[in-house]
Amino acid sequence: MNGMKRTDYCGTLTKEKIGEEVVVAGWIQRQRDLGGLIFADLRDRSGIIQLAFDDTTEKKVFEKAAQLRSEFVVMAKGRVRMRSSVNTEIPTGDIEIEVTQLLILGASETPPFEILPETGVKEELRLKYRYLDLRRPPLQKNIMMRHKITKVTRDYFDENGFIEIETPTLIKSTPEGARDYLVPSRVHKGSFFALPQSPQLYKQLLMLSGFDRYMQ
Repeated sequence: MNGMKRTDYCGTLTKEKIGEEVVVAGWIQRQRDLGGLIFADLRDRSGIIQLAFDDTTEKKVFEKAAQLRSEFVVMAKGRVRMRSSVNTEIPTGDIEIEVTQLLILGASETPPFEILPETGVKEELRLKYRYLDLRRPPLQKNIMMRHKITKVTRDYFDENGFIEIETPTLIKSTPEGARDYLVPSRVHKGSFFALPQSPQLYKQLLMLSGFDRYMQ
């Protein structure tokens, strides 16, 4: 599978793809070994698709499938087909992929908690393994929602003639009532930058420069 690239995301596959050859990649949600039949749920940020391995699967591929565990990173190639039993809990529950090639990109130790919508573990543990926590569907949906809201906001301002300009995040410290958050300079020893409390000064400079409609 060297040189192979993903053709579809797991959660975007539909019955219209039946009979087509696809390449998918992601994390193993769980694996079920029924002896001569192995099923593995493959997850990416779009959703889950079931991978199927049976007695028609090439021996080397079947042996690899038997090694799969939760959170293994894999790439799979195969044909989309109807499932013998429909899973109504997921959008792709009526189809599966009959795998012909399987590549284990990365093995994984047993994760400290399951990647499920509800984990039941303490927040401290989730924050320690934040990269795992962010794989959970609720958090991914929140991030996608934020992206969509931000895009709508930017589109609105753009349509109304605003220009997005990013002002500096490090400024000279100014004597005010509130305390500044200081950042030491590596170049000028003994000197410090400050984090801006407000982009007010830069906004005023931008107005003077002719950018009367500015957003950040």
